[in-house]
This record gives sequence, C-alpha cells and structure tokens, in this order.
Amino acid sequence: MPDSRTPSDVLTAALPDDAARVFYLAVLREGGRIRAAEVDPGDQGALEALLRLGLLVSHALDSSYVAVSPRALADHVAADLRAEGVRLLQQSERLPDRLDELIQAYERTSRHLDVTGGVEHVEGVPEIRSLLTCLAKEYPHESMTMQPGGARPADVIADMLHHTTAYLRRGGSIRTIYQPPARLDPATVGYAAEVTRLGCAIRMLAADFTRLVIFDRSVAVLPEGADGTKAVLVTDPAVVAFLVDTFEQHWQHAEGVNWAALAAGTADSAVHEKVGRLLAQGLTQRTIASRLGLSERTVAAHISRLREMYDAETLFQLGWQMRGARAGEPGA
Repeated sequence: MPDSRTPSDVLTAALPDDAARVFYLAVLREGGRIRAAEVDPGDQGALEALLRLGLLVSHALDSSYVAVSPRALADHVAADLRAEGVRLLQQSERLPDRLDELIQAYERTSRHLDVTGGVEHVEGVPEIRSLLTCLAKEYPHESMTMQPGGARPADVIADMLHHTTAYLRRGGSIRTIYQPPARLDPATVGYAAEVTRLGCAIRMLAADFTRLVIFDRSVAVLPEGADGTKAVLVTDPAVVAFLVDTFEQHWQHAEGVNWAALAAGTADSAVHEKVGRLLAQGLTQRTIASRLGLSERTVAAHISRLREMYDAETLFQLGWQMRGARAGEPGA
C-alpha cells in the first residue's frame, strides 16, 4: 500500500513536539543524563517520543537515559527528505534551523571537557560510556575497536551486545581485535558469535596493545590511566590517522576465529585435544604453536587449562602425566 503521508507529515513525525523539546532541554540541564527513577510520570510520553526519535538512548547498566546530539537526527531526516525528490528539498534545507535550539543547547551542556590541541579529557565511567554512545550516533559508518584482556562482567556483555547490534543494524561496520584470553571466557565467546553472525568482524592478536575505539576514521577514544575511569577523546586529524594506521597494522597480524564453532564447543575442544596430544609427545609450547598455526599465548592458555585438569605444577609434570594417561587409553 503506498505511503499516503504528505511531506509535512513526514517532517512532523521526525521532529520532537513541544513536550518532547521541553523534556530534552530539561535532561540537558541535568548534564545530559537522567535516571529512569527520576522521570516524572507526566513526562513518560515525551520520554518515549525522544527514544523513538533517537534523541535519548537508554543505558541498562545504570537504568538511565542519555541525550544524543540532534545533529544525527537532522542528518538522517534530511537524507530521507532529499530522497523524496526536489519537491522536498526546501524542507530538508530548513531542518537544521528547526533543530537549532536543541543543537545549541546540546553543544553548550553535553561536554564540559578540557580541550587542548584536539584532545578532550573525560573523567568518570558513566561519562565515558555516554561519550561513546554519542559518538556511535554521530559517526555511524565505521567503528574500529581494540579490546585487551579476557572475561568481562555479564552486565557489560549485555550492554555491549545491545549497542553493537544497534550500530550494525543502522548500517555501520565494526572490526574488533581481542587478545587470546577472550576466547576462554564463555560470555565473551557467546557475544562474539552473535555479533559476527550479524556482520561484525572480530580477530585475535597475541600481543600487548591498549584499548582503543575509532569512529569513522575521524575521532578516537583512548584510556587515560590504568583504572578505566578516565579517557581521552582525540580529534586531531594527524593523530587519528596514526591511530587508524596502528589499528590496521594490528588487524593484518591478527588471526581469524570461528566464533560460532567456539561457542558451540567444537572448535575449542578440538584445539584443546590437539594441544594436549602434542604436549604429551614432548613438543615445546613454541613448536606446538607453529604446528597448529596458533599464537604462543593461545597455546599457553590451553596449557594452563590442562595443568588445572591434571593438577600439574610444572610443564614437565604435565607432559609426564599426560603421557601416562594416554598410555592407558584403549589402543595406545
């Protein structure tokens, strides 16, 4: 059935009404974030309208709503209007003016940051999370991520899945690099299996690297300090280009992983068995890694799990016990 809406209907549906505008400005006065418990029942309709328009984004981790720049909404609606033809061109060109009040209010209050030479310092985990949410909306085309470490809390995994899925469904592309310990965490493996099914690419790199997020090759977020409570937003083009090149070099050296098979238990168990068999034959960690085409860190992780299984304190003791165990197998 053809769409019977007029251009005015399309534009009206894409813009916040008076109640939604007032509520959005109130959220900005609170610093750009409001907790769900603080929303007045009378503002529920305005809240739902802003969520539908994408001017507010929900955060399950702390049950709050975060304001997003109206520029992303303006760009999206303008593109839709231009697609309708010349007849809609005048309305699309007036759209930024219609959102000017909200844009100016957002830019006055959304980031109280120390800006020095293309670098902005952000302090506080909620603030960092809000920054990443806003950047994902404002730079929706490409995300490059380097995530060191292994296991992550279940609530963090759930939040990552929500935002990653939304980014991919909006048409964005995501490439992520993990370290080998990540493949030993079932929750992380399950997350990786799901998002790679949706189109995300995740590789493994056996090397030390720093956490890094880059959006649209235009902005980058780096940690500041080791406790994860401070970050740096980099906008200087030369620095961002260097970080993009660093990511690409790491990506070329990273190895692909069949996350679906790993989540099903087939890939990991098969590799685990091969590592154990070669170790029982007396091969070194480096030789095993070379023969199986794995990184030494990945092999080390398998060996660590085998030592737990066999309650072995040393690698020599583990090999000895495994050779004894295999000697007792049928047909050995």
